[in-house]
Amino acid sequence: MRPSGGRMTGGDLIADVLARQGVRFVFTLCGGHISPILVSAKGRGIRVVDTRHEATAVFAADAVGRLTGIPGVAVVTAGPGVTNTITALKNAQMAESPVVVLGGAPATLLRGRGALQDIDQMSLVRPHVKRATRVARVRDLVPEVERAFRVSREGVPGPVFVECPIDLLYPERVVREWYGAKALSGARTLRERATAWYVRRHLDRMLGGAPTGSVSVPVVPDAPPPDAARVDRVLELLARAERPVVLVGSQALPSPSRVAALVEALETLGVPVYLSGMARGLLGPAHPLQMRHRRKEALREADVVILAGVPCDFRLDYGRHIGRRAALVSANRNPAEIAKNRRPTVAVPGPPDLFLRALAAASPQGRPGWAAWLETLRTRDAERESRIGEDAGGPSPGGLNPLAVCRGIEAALDANSVVVADGGDFVATASYIVRPRRPLSWLDPGPFGTLGVGAGFALAAALVRPEAEVWILYGDGSAGYSLAEADTFARHGLGVVAVIGNDGGWTQIARDQVEILKDDVATTLAPTDYDRAAEGLGAKGLRLEEKDEIDAVLQEARRLARSGQPVYVNTRIGRTNFRKGSISM
Repeated sequence: MRPSGGRMTGGDLIADVLARQGVRFVFTLCGGHISPILVSAKGRGIRVVDTRHEATAVFAADAVGRLTGIPGVAVVTAGPGVTNTITALKNAQMAESPVVVLGGAPATLLRGRGALQDIDQMSLVRPHVKRATRVARVRDLVPEVERAFRVSREGVPGPVFVECPIDLLYPERVVREWYGAKALSGARTLRERATAWYVRRHLDRMLGGAPTGSVSVPVVPDAPPPDAARVDRVLELLARAERPVVLVGSQALPSPSRVAALVEALETLGVPVYLSGMARGLLGPAHPLQMRHRRKEALREADVVILAGVPCDFRLDYGRHIGRRAALVSANRNPAEIAKNRRPTVAVPGPPDLFLRALAAASPQGRPGWAAWLETLRTRDAERESRIGEDAGGPSPGGLNPLAVCRGIEAALDANSVVVADGGDFVATASYIVRPRRPLSWLDPGPFGTLGVGAGFALAAALVRPEAEVWILYGDGSAGYSLAEADTFARHGLGVVAVIGNDGGWTQIARDQVEILKDDVATTLAPTDYDRAAEGLGAKGLRLEEKDEIDAVLQEARRLARSGQPVYVNTRIGRTNFRKGSISM
């Protein structure tokens, strides 16, 4: 939308940048500080998706960045709007997701004078983003927002925050009226004239020289190729290896355009593969090279371990899962992660997928594989699968066996589906059973272990992949963070299936707390009727309480979701010892 005089507003300028950058969706919770951005974005064909909490908006932007490689965009109002984003910003930073957050702010001349929602946003946000900047002039909006997109993608991707004061965004006529243009022109006393001169000078500097809409072509940073000498060194290690393993993490999937080449590289190498985080689903549900269970044993026995975008943090027991005599190869685009807790035999800085592709390209043809080692790992996988099947048929006091429910979800998943994981005990159980069907079809928080990502991640997945079935796997604890977003799904006509594992507690915490400290304080929840709550928010609610109803209820949920209706399946599950001793530190 352009003012009648033809001069573009700050909202217009930002919206032009978003459109040129390929942004299709903007996630927001409305506020007067940011309205011009939203209106102008809508006018340029960008879909504005309003949520019930700013964290959901940033979580959705995070997932867009992961699924498309194009930075996701959230626009939030000043003060509480910005403070509500902090957990989601930190999650994106730790997950290395490209995100741009545009935050509102009070008028430039009113900063620090008690204006509505006026706080020091920059100090609050700066530790959790790659770059935080405050724009002070309209003419700087375009270059700063363009820079935000570039910075969010280059090097180690991450979130960028741009503070956009309200008086940079609205039409100039409105802004001058806010500052009292008539009163300024009628100043009489020396003090009034001095004040008028100062305000006019400030407005002229702030509003003057605004560009007419000149927006640059998006710049996609080049990824540097891996060092050839390091590739050769790893090839030498593999040539002598009898028990190699590759562990591929989220960082190895920077964009959909590079997935097929990564898969081809892994198949060429022929090394047994374990997948973690967003890499789950990279090789489909049943690839012969992919191993799923007893990873700790494999890492301890392996003589060469290649970590492709995986740091030695708590998930690998700070490197102790890997045998001390193993040759460790660490490929990571984040220099701080390469040698964290365990110095590698070969460190390979840069994108892990490009390293694996270079390794495969240089790998000799006709090299013998590791048949015996592969067979050992496959046998272990089969044994574990058999044991899970036996456990799924066992009793589960208080409700359905969660393993049986997860096996039902696994059976119901469509070939073109996206699974969003948001929870503790129930979701971690599902990770052993549910097999993502394709690359970039599993979304979990990442290393921050954040609860509450479910609705935002699913919102993005449903918009980016409208042809896919989108499932949210919730624990009953995590469901509480974003249950109100059932309204968002319903208003926007997005059919998702949310399965809530309802055991009336924060079970992952209670497992060890009760055993060690002999007290369940703060770990119990009520067996809430989440299906009824969802109905009140405009979704469809279903109940699942009997084992012989699992397949029928899940199929009904899929049918309803295909019509654009969000469905929440309140699943009453019981307790098992499947994840006993699962506390993380």
